Parts: sequence; structure tokens; C-alpha cells
Amino acid sequence: MKLRELIKDIQYTQIVLPKEESEINGVKIDSRDIVAGDIFIAIRGTQTDGHTFIDTAEKMGAAAIVCESLPQHLNPATAYVRVPDTQSVAGKIATTFYGCPSEKLKLIGVTGTNGKTTIATLLYELFRAMGHKCGLLSTVCNYIDGTPYPSTHTTPDAISLNRLLGQMADEGCEYAFMEVSSHALAQERISGLNFTGAIFTNLTRDHMDFHQTMDNYLKAKKSFFDNLPRDAFAITNLDDKNGPVIVQNTRADIKKYSTRTLSDYKGRIVETHLDGMLLEFNGREFATLLTGRFNVSNLLAIFGAATELGKEPEEVLRVLSTLKPVSGRFEALHSPEGFSAIVDYAHTPDAIKNVLGTVNDVLHGRGNIITVIGAGGNRDKGKRPLMAQEAVKGSNKVIITSDNPRFEEPQEIINDMLAGLTPEQKKNVLSIADRKEAIKTACALAQKGDVVVVAGKGHENYQEIKGVKHHFDDKEVIREIFNI
Repeated sequence: MKLRELIKDIQYTQIVLPKEESEINGVKIDSRDIVAGDIFIAIRGTQTDGHTFIDTAEKMGAAAIVCESLPQHLNPATAYVRVPDTQSVAGKIATTFYGCPSEKLKLIGVTGTNGKTTIATLLYELFRAMGHKCGLLSTVCNYIDGTPYPSTHTTPDAISLNRLLGQMADEGCEYAFMEVSSHALAQERISGLNFTGAIFTNLTRDHMDFHQTMDNYLKAKKSFFDNLPRDAFAITNLDDKNGPVIVQNTRADIKKYSTRTLSDYKGRIVETHLDGMLLEFNGREFATLLTGRFNVSNLLAIFGAATELGKEPEEVLRVLSTLKPVSGRFEALHSPEGFSAIVDYAHTPDAIKNVLGTVNDVLHGRGNIITVIGAGGNRDKGKRPLMAQEAVKGSNKVIITSDNPRFEEPQEIINDMLAGLTPEQKKNVLSIADRKEAIKTACALAQKGDVVVVAGKGHENYQEIKGVKHHFDDKEVIREIFNI
């Protein structure tokens, strides 16, 4: 593709062309990945500035450079495109290079603090079960019609994102379901994509290390809906106070879901157990293998999206009843001794409250809840004491342990969590830095009818310590203890 064709949809302030305009063979934002004929987009990131690697990109054979300021010395064999903001044009350049793949798919984005993975994944599984070729972009794994591709971010960078969408379109996928993170929105990774629909789950404290304020966090999420086209649909959660705010400026067709108030998609729990629920959606009863009030909301969002995409409600509910929980999302394991363990990704105060509230709803005081919980290092420190408070409120016993300490000391993270508790609350709290020992201790304390909740890591099969990922899987540890 010629450079001028590639940049036709972006605003640039200056262009410097060599005598012979080269074909652009690839789009890169990492200079280490450059091969001859690529275009390099120099993005000013939170950790590094791509402009410092322009010289490297030139030496690697980049045919063109997109930058905010031209280098002091220009390579006569390289083209230069100067733009006001490289981050905002990366997505548009990538989508043009990969043939505007989102226009060849029905692309549905899911955003919010909690529930994104469950909703996106189950929509993908639902539509595949209905006979459609689909793609999935999620925290756990990316899929192109059943073929897995490793996931490193909730939402990939703009180049990887468009490449994956391009592969989906090339392989005949009709639908693509993706998690849209607040980081991706703030960094404009989805710029240039055409969405058929968007779903808002909820908004609670998270990522304050990045957004600094809840208002900034809300604005990032809201921008997704503000930019939807008129022919898209926007599904929002009325049970969250931010649900109406998120869609107040959207041009899309607004649909609402709720477990509490009149809405387009209304649901309630008829019966609940650790291994599933009987629900009623819009007057129709169905059984599900998922558990928890938060999952009622997730399922309502899925039900709404599938219906808006033209599926018959009865058929949607029939297929939904067959789908299993997403890995590490309220996943139940049962011991031979008669107690259970729940593995969940809950890593925010609200998510912990929801998971423990669900277990309490099921137990009705007929068993104890022992919660194993930690907090990630080098992330929002302000939520650590709040997480500990929610764990203590919803449990009979709490063991505070290590999560992914990253470059922090595990004991210091534990101390931050303990700082949120009163002396009285601390009487029912243990601190064991070794996560495996913490899980073993919780299981040793459990008796018949009790539930051990292991929160924070869910599907993750590693523990990140000092920049190294060590194999660690909560479910593996529990299965080893249960000998199952």
C-alpha cells in the first residue's frame, strides 16, 4: 500500500517524501519489530517515548515515520509524516492498512470495571453455539473461530487489534466480541473501529494509578459511547448509578437492563445455588450454570445484545442455559470433605463485595466463609484497605496473602491492606505471604458446609515477582489439596 493511501483518513501538518515513494508493508509501534518497508508510528507512552527510537527504526529499514516532531537529521530514503498526536492516528492508520476489518464484522464492545470478560466470552460462545463464526478479544485469551491466540492485555494495542480483526474477517467471521478497557479508550487504541454495539457493565474504583480520579475513569468509559454511530446500539446497566450517565450523549439506540427497575431487559433470581441459578428474564424462566447477582446482570447484558443482534429471545435463553462459567470467574470446586472452594478474579472492592455477597446468599448462615485475598503490586494502592474491609465484612475468617507483588515487597502490600482494619476486625484475620500456604491454611480451617473463597487471580496461571512470571494457578493448588 502506498503511503498517501495509508494516511488518507488522518490529519497531518507536514509530509516529507523521498524521491521514490516506497510500498508500505507493515505498521509498527515498536522499533524492535521493524522490518524493511514498515511504517513506524512514534507514540509518546507512559513509560517510553517512541520518538527516541526513530533513529533505530530508520536503521532497521522503516520506509516511513509518523511523528509529532521531525528528527533533527532526515534520512533521504525515508518518508516523514508529522501529526499533532501520534496516539490518536495509530488506530486509523492500522485499520486502513488492514482493510477496515471492523466494517466487515459485527463488532460488539464491552466496557466497565467488572463483568467484561464474562460478557464478551459468553457472547462469543453463544453465537458459536448458534452456528456463527466469531472472534473474541479478551483478558483471558483471544480466539478466531475456535483457534486461540495469547492475550497480553485486556484490549490489544491498535496495530495488534486491527491485525486480529483482519484475520477474523479473512477467515469468514461474522461477529467479533471484545473487551474495551479504560486504558485502551484513554490511549485511543480503538480509534478508527466501527462498532455495531456497545455494552456498559458498571463503574467502581479501579486503575486510579492510571486515571488519577474517578471522573477521569468515567470520562474514558463514556467516550466509547459518545463516539458510537447512529446505527449502533448502546446497552447500559440501570442498576449502576453511572449507567444513565454513560449514554447521555450517545447517538446510538439506547437499551437498558436491570434486576431492580423497569427496563428493556429485566431479570430476577428465582433460586440460587453455588453451581447455578434459576432465573426469570422478561417473563421467561431458564436455568444457568452461573451464580451470583452480578452474573444476573452479566447474563441480562448478553441476552440484550443477542436480542438486539436479531436473535429470538427463547433461543438465546435456551443456549445460555448450556454455557459454563468463564475460567476463574466464580468457579466452584468441591472437596471430598464436604466443603467448597470458589476461585474468582475479583480484585476490586466492589467485585469482592459481589462475590462474597453471592456466597452469603447461598449459605444463609449455614456455613462459614474463609476468604484468601491479596492485592497487586505497583497498582492503585488506595483500594488495598478497601479490599480488606470488604473481605472482612463478607467473611467469617480472612487470610491476607500475596497476589502479583510485581516490584513491591509482598509484606508491604499486606500491611497496606491491614491498615484498613480495626483492631477488632483483625482478630479474624491472618496474614500469610506465601499464597500456596495461605490457600492450604484456609482449606485446613474449613469444615463441612463451609466455603473457601480464593480471590484476585482467577484464570491467571502465574505469579509475577520482581519482573519474572512464576507458574502459579489457584485452581491447581486447590485440586492438589482436594486430591481431585
